[in-house]
Amino acid sequence: MQTPICDNTTAICKVTEALSVVSGKWKPTLLAHLRFSGTQRFGELRRLIPGITQKMLTAQLRELERDGLVTRTVYAEVPPRVEYSLSDYGHTLGPMLDSMYQWGEQHIARKKAQV
Repeated sequence: MQTPICDNTTAICKVTEALSVVSGKWKPTLLAHLRFSGTQRFGELRRLIPGITQKMLTAQLRELERDGLVTRTVYAEVPPRVEYSLSDYGHTLGPMLDSMYQWGEQHIARKKAQV
């Protein structure tokens, strides 16, 4: 028997719930960079993601941290150093991020072939 996608008794859709945590313009990109490149400093993330503002990067990282997907480590140095990495819980997104990466590769190749 197949697991239902939505639980009609509580009106919670599992896919919608997952998307509510990881969707948006920047969250998947941030998660992918932390997955494939490892721990990053704030400035490194800004350089890796052209077009994201400092305010938006801060907001997205805070949301990911609040949801338990990203860990923020502050080092008591002058100047202060802050690093972001996937939490243990965030690493559970690995198979999904890997699949999205592979699908993206195929999609880009498909679009190039259509030109």
